Amino acid sequence: MFRYRLRRMEGLVNGLHAIVHGRPAPPPRRLQTAQDVIDLLQEQVETLRADTALGTVEKARALAYLAGVARKAIETGTLAARLELMEQVLKQRSKDRP
Repeated sequence: MFRYRLRRMEGLVNGLHAIVHGRPAPPPRRLQTAQDVIDLLQEQVETLRADTALGTVEKARALAYLAGVARKAIETGTLAARLELMEQVLKQRSKDRP
């Protein structure tokens, strides 16, 4: 538990250091589509991979979790696209019928 708290404090100090020295926090993002979520997850994975403060096991756990969430977002995006295509086909069929 002490190790977790220490890492959390290091993260807060690093964030404060970044703000003080000219690296502002990223602007807020609106997550409205599955692609928005995938883009955010990809950004966070790259940030996590570049973080030298985390240990190997902690990084692996975080990456595995983010990969699972990304997989679900990709599946959701694929299903949404298929559903949209199906709706278009059904609308076209209803227009074609007299």
